[in-house]
Amino acid sequence: MNSLYQTSIHSLPLLGHGKVRDNYAVGDDKILIVTTDRLSAFDVVMNEPIPGKGKVLNQMSDFWFEKLGHIVPNHLTGVAPESVVAPEEVEQVQGRAVVAKRLKPIMVEAVVRGYIIGSGWKDYQDTGSICGIALPAGLQQAQKLPEPLFTPAAKAELGEHDENISFAEMEQRIGAELAAKMREVSIALYTAAAEYAATRGIIIADTKFEFGLDDNGVMHLMDEVLTADSSRFWPADSYQPGMSPPSFDKQFVRDYLETLTWGKTAPAPALPAEVIEKTQAKYFEAIERLTGEKLKA
Repeated sequence: MNSLYQTSIHSLPLLGHGKVRDNYAVGDDKILIVTTDRLSAFDVVMNEPIPGKGKVLNQMSDFWFEKLGHIVPNHLTGVAPESVVAPEEVEQVQGRAVVAKRLKPIMVEAVVRGYIIGSGWKDYQDTGSICGIALPAGLQQAQKLPEPLFTPAAKAELGEHDENISFAEMEQRIGAELAAKMREVSIALYTAAAEYAATRGIIIADTKFEFGLDDNGVMHLMDEVLTADSSRFWPADSYQPGMSPPSFDKQFVRDYLETLTWGKTAPAPALPAEVIEKTQAKYFEAIERLTGEKLKA
């Protein structure tokens, strides 16, 4: 499978290269978002692509945007990406791009946790709470939480780590009304997605959503949604509390990098072929198990 590490689209103005996505302006009110095969771990972009990963993420997001569209509007326009680029650039966008509404991003990331894992588990071990939200004593690693927790994070500059903030600080940053709406919608999205994923034998341990406002102040779901990059997916058949379950994401890369004496800053170390292949296989398995469909060519 061919891979795309970075786009080279000259028929549209470049807005910027993110860790994984390249964004281009389509007029004044729309944006072309191309999901590349780049992979970031510990907020550092790796030098090698994971072939097909961008198409998996794009197809996954499209699946969820459609399934969850009744809960909140999203950024999709229905415009075909192939129709806004030059003929010689079509291959770069096929299967891995969307033309989206150009929204004003809300600079707070909406994190929802259904299980206690990762930084939440470390926080709980140290403080008995997650992001200041007190929890019952005696919870085990990877245990299901009594109810989903909304733990916002301030969005960082490229290459920096997002910073967990309290809900009170979120209210100060964006206003109480918008903060409350983001929390309500985020938990509704997570709950609906988790219920569906359970029918496919998948646990969604946690996820993060991003929202933006249109010119009328209407909140939209944007960027990516419930992908293997923005969420922790666990196979239900091998799940048990007390241990960190295997996940359908870039865990192979993280585990490999943890064996190195590396400062988790750029430049990134090289990834062996085996790590790339296993990571690719996990992404492909995730889309098939979740949607019941193989990756579209």
